[in-house]
Amino acid sequence: MKHTPHGYWLEEAGGGSPLPSAEGELSCDVLVVGGGYTGLWTAWQVSQLEPEASVVLLEADRCGHGPSGRNGGFANAMWFSAHTLRERFGAPATARVVRAAQDAVDGIGRFCTEQAVDAWFRQGGYLLLSAAPAQDGVWNEAVASCREIGEADAVEELSAEEVSRRCRSPRFRAGVLYPGAATVQPARLAFGLRDRLADRPAVRVFERSPLRRLRSGPWGCRAETPSARIRAGSCVLALGPGCGAAGSPLRGRLTVTSSHIVLTEPVPDLLEDIDWTGGECITDARAMVHYTRTTPDGRIAFGWGGGRIAYGARLGGRTELDRGIVDQVAAHLRWFFPGLEGRRITYAWGGPIDVSPSHLPVIVPVGSDRVHGVFGYTGNGVGPSALMGRAAASLSLDRRDEHSKLALVDPDPRRVPTGIASWLGGNAIRAGLVAKEAAEERGETADPLSRGLAAIPERIGFHIGR
Repeated sequence: MKHTPHGYWLEEAGGGSPLPSAEGELSCDVLVVGGGYTGLWTAWQVSQLEPEASVVLLEADRCGHGPSGRNGGFANAMWFSAHTLRERFGAPATARVVRAAQDAVDGIGRFCTEQAVDAWFRQGGYLLLSAAPAQDGVWNEAVASCREIGEADAVEELSAEEVSRRCRSPRFRAGVLYPGAATVQPARLAFGLRDRLADRPAVRVFERSPLRRLRSGPWGCRAETPSARIRAGSCVLALGPGCGAAGSPLRGRLTVTSSHIVLTEPVPDLLEDIDWTGGECITDARAMVHYTRTTPDGRIAFGWGGGRIAYGARLGGRTELDRGIVDQVAAHLRWFFPGLEGRRITYAWGGPIDVSPSHLPVIVPVGSDRVHGVFGYTGNGVGPSALMGRAAASLSLDRRDEHSKLALVDPDPRRVPTGIASWLGGNAIRAGLVAKEAAEERGETADPLSRGLAAIPERIGFHIGR
């Protein structure tokens, strides 16, 4: 097994030669900081909305080499969050968000087709399935909310027999299908975006150009990298988990945890045997989800969102490389798919996730109305990042349209504690959740301490799970 910080997707996609670093005195209408999906989509949408608007995008390392190039590649809309949205914002606002989110997923497919980007886009749908009696019906509130807003067709409830006709596992029970979801090769999508942006005459993309200083006011923004100074009319901070770093004005708005993935050798015969040939991406109904999908050459990618919490949003070390967690993920994979016994696991990798207290992505002003930060994807960023990039583009261009007025733009703040006590408490809650959900999968009742720890987030207003 090849265990690396960056993983199979980035290796398979290649990535080409690095783009130049920012140098000298630069000016632009819109400055985008961060070369992941959110930053890339923001720059792309600015260029679509106003082709003459000048854009500078700064990436500290290589575009797509962070979470955008290492995730599971699930391009979901936000139908499974409909109940959370409705509870917080009401039915009309929820309808606008989820419809825009589905448009964003469809838009990724159009982008790949129109721009000739082979990102393995396949709209095979998303299955949210129960893997234990305690998980049965977790989706009921989301289904009811979709019906309430007039979108009953966005989700289809499936019996255990119907589930087995799509993917047969001894662990899967009933579930729901969200047919509008897709899968992508995440690194190929990121690199395709970067390369198409580099071809736009009004867009300049700079790699290995970390932001060192940013000031803003009514006059605009001024930014510095090690070798450049940039004047801009507005700025979008698309830093993902980096928004939670020490010294960031957004620290306290998110927690940074980690997720890890293993990938099998090609097993097309097994996929045929278990009838998993429709391209569906799948999660169980845990709070700390297992997620899995297939590749065009018949591999199974399998991940777990139960990685360790990063102290102070320090992203190095076990956030990317954690052999203990990877061994657990590999065992979970074979528990779900016993037919993999004797088949090789060829790759393993991991990385950070920016987790918001509401389990929803948000856009917030940072210091002034000239700077906006975008974060909080909580492991669900491939589809929503296209939505949030569109909203950020409108805000950066001062366009008051339907995207800049979505409920995810500048919602009432929700904060998380910071410091060592918070980190210790977060890890205790994580341990409680892991123990509780493992017991439930065994058909047992978790011990009282684990149940009590697992219940803390909801009691203090932090949303866990779908």
